[in-house]
Amino acid sequence: MSIRIFVADDHSVVRKGIRMLLEDEADMQIVGEASDGDEAIEMLSGVEPDVLLLDITMPRMSGIEALKVISRQYPKVRTLMFSMHNNPDYILNSVKNGAAGYLLKDTGQEEILRAVRTVVNGDLYYPPNASSVIIQHLILVNNSQKKEPSVSAPKVPSIWNKITAREAEVLTCLIDGLSSPEIAEKFGISPNTVANQRASIIRKAGVKNTADLIRKALEQRPRT
Repeated sequence: MSIRIFVADDHSVVRKGIRMLLEDEADMQIVGEASDGDEAIEMLSGVEPDVLLLDITMPRMSGIEALKVISRQYPKVRTLMFSMHNNPDYILNSVKNGAAGYLLKDTGQEEILRAVRTVVNGDLYYPPNASSVIIQHLILVNNSQKKEPSVSAPKVPSIWNKITAREAEVLTCLIDGLSSPEIAEKFGISPNTVANQRASIIRKAGVKNTADLIRKALEQRPRT
């Protein structure tokens, strides 16, 4: 079954280029296009895409504002933010509002294809430059919280104390930005096994998604 892709970008040349790039792939199909966030939101219900390529800087409604609505109304759509700017605020707002990944518009063909196939399988796709911004932000927030005066509160067991040794290895790989196939290859196990272990870790952590898991794991990671 083909991956159903919707493209939202205010430049027709960009949309045409993406269409030409993706439609050459046997497992991908473009099911719709929009020139701004409002139009994308209106059209999504009629086409039900698997993946949305969403430009950030668009007229009427920006990609970030559209993402807030889309994440709530269409939770099954995996959104890849598509931008000309390696802007930390754009990257962090994309994560905060539920984007599955972030790509720069000068990204090469192979990486775009890899990103689409990664997010449709339930993984996140943030390349090293974006992952670095996210991790630095989480570390900064964590350090800031440590400086605040402590208050009396029930001590919650760390996620690191709830998971198995192999799950701890998988969690460390997730923090380092590895996808499920990469983790599977690293440990010589199947991607399905990795997916099951990740689901187990998320359940034990009491969070909703991988982004929240990474944030919590960084906050609670034992200091060496």
